[in-house]
Amino acid sequence: QLQLVESGGGLVQAGGSLRLSCAASGRTLSLYSMGWFRQAPGKEREFVAAISWTGGGTYYADSVKGRFTISRDNGKNTVYLQMNSLKPEDTAVYYCAATPRTLFSSNYSNRDTYSYWGQGTQVTVSS
Repeated sequence: QLQLVESGGGLVQAGGSLRLSCAASGRTLSLYSMGWFRQAPGKEREFVAAISWTGGGTYYADSVKGRFTISRDNGKNTVYLQMNSLKPEDTAVYYCAATPRTLFSSNYSNRDTYSYWGQGTQVTVSS
């Protein structure tokens, strides 16, 4: 069973940066495509970014494109989300997710595509 644990969240001022990590255990991460989602208070969980199992394909929500970068190190069984130029509207609990499915434009942003989820890490951006 694949288990995911996020870390790296915290409080940062607007314009600052954070790097989130998602460490996997139980299975090798190279078998999975990975995604990051976020959920703000009172809102639904939304797609942020995704990366194919090889790392050759990356996908981003329009709201974070150009500011966030998703990457993976299969040797370390870890996926990262580098977040730059943070805005107060980026405040949310961030979750990493994994799927054994191949990512396509039709499915990478859909929560139902992903079978495994971490517990989340809080990111708070102050103005």
